[in-house]
Amino acid sequence: MKIAIVHDWLVTDAGAEKVLKAICEIYPNADIFSLVDFLSDQDRANILHGKYAKTSFIQKFPLAKKHFRNYLPFFPKAIESFDLSAYDLVISSSWAVAKGVKTNKRQLHICYCYTPIRYAWDLYDEYTSNLKQPKKLFVQMTLAYIRKWDLATLDRVDYFIADSHFVAQRIQKTYKKDSHVIYPPVDTQRFHLIMQKEDFYMTASRLVPYKKTKLIVETFNQMPDKKLVVIGSGEEYEEIKKIANANITVLGYQNNEVLIQTMQKAKAFVYAAIEDFGIVPLEAMACGTPVISLNQGGTAETVIDGVNGIHFQEQTATSIIDAVKRFESLQFHAKEISEQTQHYAITRFKNEMEMFINLKMKP
Repeated sequence: MKIAIVHDWLVTDAGAEKVLKAICEIYPNADIFSLVDFLSDQDRANILHGKYAKTSFIQKFPLAKKHFRNYLPFFPKAIESFDLSAYDLVISSSWAVAKGVKTNKRQLHICYCYTPIRYAWDLYDEYTSNLKQPKKLFVQMTLAYIRKWDLATLDRVDYFIADSHFVAQRIQKTYKKDSHVIYPPVDTQRFHLIMQKEDFYMTASRLVPYKKTKLIVETFNQMPDKKLVVIGSGEEYEEIKKIANANITVLGYQNNEVLIQTMQKAKAFVYAAIEDFGIVPLEAMACGTPVISLNQGGTAETVIDGVNGIHFQEQTATSIIDAVKRFESLQFHAKEISEQTQHYAITRFKNEMEMFINLKMKP
């Protein structure tokens, strides 16, 4: 059986790449396709075990390495340019356009969907509201084209797998399609339990607006007696570093070793984003660290209030401050928190994926 794995783009080692890595380990002989592949040697070794993806024409566009997202209008044609006719099974790993690869009736196409295209659907207003003309008109026209194409290519997918019940609802609302939920893999071996915690909170994510890290920093500015460590890089890094008070340490990008050590020592992990699933909070829980998170999206499914963390209801400083106060009034058991994350382990993900695919491969 010939297998193709199609991933939107390969530029960093983030949550979707953890899923991709596990899928590639299930099917080590599969060929990998991606719009672009600009992985570092270290990330390539970790995610793809040294393999290179077969890329689209966007790979060779000017300044593509840093600015490939600017070629969004070309994404549909680029993903359709892959000739997958020789493959029996196509697995798309999709949060953008990978689900739209061309397939035929002889092939089985299973899409592991992290979300329908975020900037074309649920975050459309957030992406377009602050733009000025004529750029705003161009972006709106592009996203209208992306939406139309996104719906027109639905029949290329035989089965959808959602990474959370939250995303399954979004797939149903946007695509009017049912999906099977398989939670992403969490490396519970690497992110392992440390019982002794220290007196600081932490957060870690890409520093982009929808992650709401700036909100967390502004909130802890109002709690000068509580220490916060921020790990991550992105467009908001300089602004966050500038506004952070003395009780907040902004470390920027850190390697996995530093990230894990910080997670293991933190008294709690704070997270304010509406996530499709949210692997990072679960990595913190695998370390025995409780999570203070928004009661929406993926973290509403994985964080159990009063058991392995605390929920807050709104993306506001007041709501987060109240949650921190409630957290400090309760006791949490690091070992139990860590043990609960075994439900999300890598072996569980691989088994569920392989069982689902084998079932659908049967004539």
